[in-house]
Amino acid sequence: MSLWSRITNVFRGDRLSREIDEEFESHIAEAIEQGRDSAEARRAFGPRLRQRDESRDARVIAWLDSLRADAIFGWRQLWKRKVTSAAAILSLGLAIGACTSAFRLMDALFLRPMPVSNPGSLYAMFTRGRGPGGNERTTDSNEYPQFRQMRAAVKDQAELIAVSWTYHTDIITFGTRQEVEEAYLQYVSGWMFGSFGLRPALGRLFTENDDVTLKAHPYAVLSYDYWTRRFGRDSGVVGRTFRMGGDLLQIIGVAPENFTGTEPGAMTDIFIPTMMDEGVNHDDWSWIRTFVRMKTRGSRELVREKLQAVFNAVQSERAKGFVGWPKRRLENFLKQTILLEPAASGLSSTQTEFRRSLTILCVLVALVLIIACANVANLLTAQAAARAREMALRVAIGAGRWRLVQLVLVESALLALLSTSVGALFAWWAAPFVVSRINPPDNPARLLLPADSRVLAFSLAIAVGVTFLFGLLPSLRASSVKPASALKGGADPHSRRRLMRSLIAVQVAFCFLVLFISGLFVATFDRLSHQPLGFSSDRLLVLETSSQPSLPTVSWEQVAEHLRNLPGIESVALAGWPLLGGNGSNGFVAANGGPVHELLAYFLPVSSGWLDAMKIALLGGRDLHPIDTYPGAALVNEAFAKEYFQGENPVGKSFVRTFDDSHFQIVGLVADARYRNLREPITPTAYVSIHDRDDRANRMSFLVRTSGPNPLAMASTLRREITRARPEFLVSNIRTQAEINRSATIRERLLAMLALFFAIVALLLAGIGLYGVLDYSVLQRRREIAIRIALGSPSADVAWRVTADVLSMVLIGSFAGLALGIASVRYLQALLYQVAATDATMLTFPSLALLAASSLAVLPAVIRAIRVDPVAILRAE
Repeated sequence: MSLWSRITNVFRGDRLSREIDEEFESHIAEAIEQGRDSAEARRAFGPRLRQRDESRDARVIAWLDSLRADAIFGWRQLWKRKVTSAAAILSLGLAIGACTSAFRLMDALFLRPMPVSNPGSLYAMFTRGRGPGGNERTTDSNEYPQFRQMRAAVKDQAELIAVSWTYHTDIITFGTRQEVEEAYLQYVSGWMFGSFGLRPALGRLFTENDDVTLKAHPYAVLSYDYWTRRFGRDSGVVGRTFRMGGDLLQIIGVAPENFTGTEPGAMTDIFIPTMMDEGVNHDDWSWIRTFVRMKTRGSRELVREKLQAVFNAVQSERAKGFVGWPKRRLENFLKQTILLEPAASGLSSTQTEFRRSLTILCVLVALVLIIACANVANLLTAQAAARAREMALRVAIGAGRWRLVQLVLVESALLALLSTSVGALFAWWAAPFVVSRINPPDNPARLLLPADSRVLAFSLAIAVGVTFLFGLLPSLRASSVKPASALKGGADPHSRRRLMRSLIAVQVAFCFLVLFISGLFVATFDRLSHQPLGFSSDRLLVLETSSQPSLPTVSWEQVAEHLRNLPGIESVALAGWPLLGGNGSNGFVAANGGPVHELLAYFLPVSSGWLDAMKIALLGGRDLHPIDTYPGAALVNEAFAKEYFQGENPVGKSFVRTFDDSHFQIVGLVADARYRNLREPITPTAYVSIHDRDDRANRMSFLVRTSGPNPLAMASTLRREITRARPEFLVSNIRTQAEINRSATIRERLLAMLALFFAIVALLLAGIGLYGVLDYSVLQRRREIAIRIALGSPSADVAWRVTADVLSMVLIGSFAGLALGIASVRYLQALLYQVAATDATMLTFPSLALLAASSLAVLPAVIRAIRVDPVAILRAE
């Protein structure tokens, strides 16, 4: 009989039995026709049951048939215990879904190679050393003139590719200037597509000749996604033009479907040659990342050494122009090191910012999965104890130990597969939800999360893993049953109780750890989000605006004055950029003719009335006047006065910004306010006039405080009125200052939210596990409890004897979890803010949570124990 026939016969069941019976009867009939007696013929063939079994074994694959039978029996067992099975499937499915979601995020950000040829040969160039501020840093930003020299130096061993950050802009117009569209742009080397081995979906892609001369080739390539969303895959898009700022660009092609740029966490809409950006000629603009693609004969270390040599030469030449830099800062600047790191999956700020956070979340979901597996293992152990007589009967009639192991493992596999199905549904929703939380209003994360073979393979692997994790030990325990003892009812359950109590200790330890870490993250978010800002965000709207061409600052002031006269507007001011927006300008200063200070000061160009719009207190002197210019008058904050003037009143004193030898007279002292982010201390800051030497600007932010409670209600009106006042102006982005503030805590909010969710899940699972063990313990000790009650034991004594062992495991697990938590803090320190592991609150939260969960879990078991009826139990015994 063929192998395929034997496989199909496994699933034919009753039909195969009927065929065997029919064949048996045909042989009997044939013998009778030949003159033999019917009874004699049947005796000659032997018992029908034996004939059926032997014939069936010859027609099926025995091990596959046993698996089928065990699967049917396992399904009946799960269906028989609907409530218990549903609880196990839901709890385990939630844990598996969380793990799968974490894998999807990690895979999309860090593991999945870019869809380019030979991604393993791609490296990213980093610079490690101390920055101008003296802090240790690793950066991937480079200047284009330096990139040119580096590319020429290693052209025989490697190809260097320059790409900018994928950044958001909406100054894209395919029609009139009023038809502004949003798009994500990325400047790339013209040879990038060819080096990556990419072919166009439509038209052509850039070549090296398109990226040689500044502004000579105003071309653009659309991403497949943008082509689909914006143009409905119209093949006539090639040749169309659009305006971006002062440039008119022509679309020459569409990138392949699966290539969305080089930044995981961002999806490029439009690719533009690097030579279309003026930064290619500025050696002080760090705006590109550098990919290094090794050639066949290239050596990574040799390429790195050549890049280091070029870098050292460029830095030494640049340092000659750093007049007035402190000596130590200059030495640090010249000691930076070039690194080449694998970049098969691309390179992005999202990777850098969220790598540690997502790694911690992966650890948390793994802990939750272990807790869930321990929970289910306890459940299966209890069920195996209840099925001891069944297992003993199976052994008595000839079942081997492996057969019993297989029986329990198949049931565990069914439980795991059902849980994985539930987890897949949860992961389908959860991963995009997490990405949506990485969502600054001006640049939300955009991440591809395909549910492809990689995710399927992970899901299957985790299903197999958890099957063995929670099913193997109970199956081994069940298969070790001794028939004589079990059938007499004399099996000692204490060994099983010890196993279950040990699993409870493991659950509690990991639960305490999850609660402890969650408390740290929640406290970090709370303390960071409640940092004093030094300014008021209420009813404050930020309108980031650009002009083409650059206009005198008096034109910007005229538009601001126009907005002040609109109904519903309380105040309007101008600034180079909003506070806490992530932008900044700094430099070394020398105060009152003294030496250059080693600490960097920060600068922000603002208009008169900016203090009033931001509600920042003026502590001394005067505000900036409309006639003040840069350099000239300046306002400084308290941190500036403390650092450079030893806390004395700085009004009337002067300082020099060494970067451009600008001299400033301090006209006012203002209160401290947060500048770039919430984590760093208040920085010494000088607020200078927006009226600079050239007196022209092409980009600034209007800060508008409305009189109504909802500033966004004025957004469309303000956008329209700005363009109406000056047609050259286009509003590129509108945000509330409150949104900007919240974007400074996105990572912390994400960690706090998810960690708290996992803490609740872990606590719930630990509580269910504790309840299950106690319920099983009471069931097994009913006779003992009945005797104690009959002899007069008080209820308190019964309750203590029922819960003492398990509560001791809770205590042991809590101490173990505390030790693990304190040990893990050093790995979390970079993510924490003003939180110490030894804070009383951090230790109290998990302790009280576990105490509450334990109390609720033991209560039903205690009530059940003290309500045992001695007469009924002892009579039954």
